[in-house]
Amino acid sequence: MPDISIRRLRTSDPEFDLDFDQYLRKNLEDEREIQDQVSDIIRAVVERGDQAVLAYTEEFDRLNADSMAELKVNPDEMREYWLNLSAREQRMLELGRDRIRTYHEKQLAKIAQSELLQPVHSDISGNQLSQYERPLEHVGLYIPGGTAAYPSTVLMTAVVAKVAGVEKLIATVPTPDNERNRLVFAALHLCGVDQAFTIGGAQAIAALAYGTQSIPRVDKIVGPGNAFVSEAKAQVVRNVGIDAIAGPSEILIVSDGSVDSRTVALDLLSQAEHDSRSKAILVATSETALDEVERDLNQILSNLPRKEIATRALETQSAMILVNDLSEATMISNEVAPEHLELAISEPESLLPHLRNAGAIFVGEHSGEVMGDYLAGPSHVLPTSGTARFASPLGVQDFLKRSSVIQLSRQGASELAHIAAEFADSEGLHAHALAATARTTDS
Repeated sequence: MPDISIRRLRTSDPEFDLDFDQYLRKNLEDEREIQDQVSDIIRAVVERGDQAVLAYTEEFDRLNADSMAELKVNPDEMREYWLNLSAREQRMLELGRDRIRTYHEKQLAKIAQSELLQPVHSDISGNQLSQYERPLEHVGLYIPGGTAAYPSTVLMTAVVAKVAGVEKLIATVPTPDNERNRLVFAALHLCGVDQAFTIGGAQAIAALAYGTQSIPRVDKIVGPGNAFVSEAKAQVVRNVGIDAIAGPSEILIVSDGSVDSRTVALDLLSQAEHDSRSKAILVATSETALDEVERDLNQILSNLPRKEIATRALETQSAMILVNDLSEATMISNEVAPEHLELAISEPESLLPHLRNAGAIFVGEHSGEVMGDYLAGPSHVLPTSGTARFASPLGVQDFLKRSSVIQLSRQGASELAHIAAEFADSEGLHAHALAATARTTDS
């Protein structure tokens, strides 16, 4: 196989800003076509429920079923998958679960959810203002199952939801050609998922968002998926909560040449092999570092089972960027706002205070992104496509909701009533003003 050709940019080039901007704005697909297809699927599921889900599952996953009962996986079935694993496989999943659970239990403690009613403010008039915090009741988990299966995503979503106190978990797992990944369904048992359905795509998102005759409506949907899943999330967001609108996986590595080039190349490939639309970006302070990594990429690719996917991702979506110094590297990273950011430099801690936008930051040569994928602790469900500028990794807070609790004393209400009435009058809302003045002590 001929050597791959990866886009290479240099900040010293006069046209760098324009070229870099065009790279970031690269249109991966015809979004309008996907929007229209997804809209049709959602409308069909809303109108026809189970029958639409069955039809789309046959069309897209080549899985023919006469009823949803054939696509439903009950807890007893999940348990059978678990019991049929080897002891080594069980230990692998248990270690991942335990590390993820421990991290998020610590995260929950930071949020201080020890009391249902948390006092926030009180004043001398006896007014009490509080915050009532409760976990969501029903959450849908979307577990990808197209070109690969992800038991790790079960752990990274279900464990976090359970720690937060979610009452019921419903999972959807696409199984093209009815090929079930036993580790995925065993992980569903390990994590205490209540029900699962072997469906996927936009039809699964629509079913979870609106409910069907067989699939209960949920309060929130979490978990990554393909472009159709992401678009479906975007279209149902007015009816159900979502974690994020995920894009293709991405990694940005900052290198000063101090970390072995083969290690850097492997870490780039760990994301490139996900999907042909994945982005793998290397930002380096020397041309030599770029050349060495590109050489190693070609050597490793020749024996990689998913080399076709990885090659397309590297040639069409990825980039190597030469910068003058680490300060420039930091600015570029903040502009990209990558899902995964690796600091493969000799003094990685020095950059941390300057990094504003990243889903997860891996500090130093030993902190490979692959560890974050499976069992470092924090959820691997992360903001993609530059959304790390405003979004965060999935955490227990994503499964909690808050209610404000306002309890005013007679004196406190009377003191505030006249001002409240003035506000109401200024907005032309007479009933509001009357409702406020009715609470004065002289009314």
